[in-house]
Amino acid sequence: MSVHPGGCLCGALRYEALAEPLRVTTCHCRFCQRATGTAYMVEPIFRREDIRVTAGRPAVYDHRSAGSGKIVHIHFCAACGTKIFMTFERFPTSCGVLAGTFDDPGWFAITPENAKHIFIGAARHDTLLPAGIPAYDEHAMTNDGTPTRPVVFDAPRAGGRHQGG
Repeated sequence: MSVHPGGCLCGALRYEALAEPLRVTTCHCRFCQRATGTAYMVEPIFRREDIRVTAGRPAVYDHRSAGSGKIVHIHFCAACGTKIFMTFERFPTSCGVLAGTFDDPGWFAITPENAKHIFIGAARHDTLLPAGIPAYDEHAMTNDGTPTRPVVFDAPRAGGRHQGG
């Protein structure tokens, strides 16, 4: 079993991923834009038991999702504020790690079989969406669990919202 460590900026909070991610979600929603301060969040999704905190204890901020109405638990370092991972009322067995917090943020594969882009309708106009990866205008499933239909681009294309929109 390979172990993939990560942690916060100050080093007080450390964790390990004990398995490969189940999937990798790149989210372009406004929540993820605000939470990361960037255009989107790359979030490898693991089973909760496959993420182990090895040093420190994360603080938790509970945020109610505007989309689902469910709570998203944001786990972060109380000392430096780095957001490390999220757990979800809607998906109680899953844990989404903010990919940039891994010591090697490129250790996991992103393939058409394990990846998706969601909320591309909220993506910045200058965000490049890759070819071959399933992309969803909003979430990949409705609140009742019904899957939504993705688009798969033949060539990379610029994303969602226009400047000022």
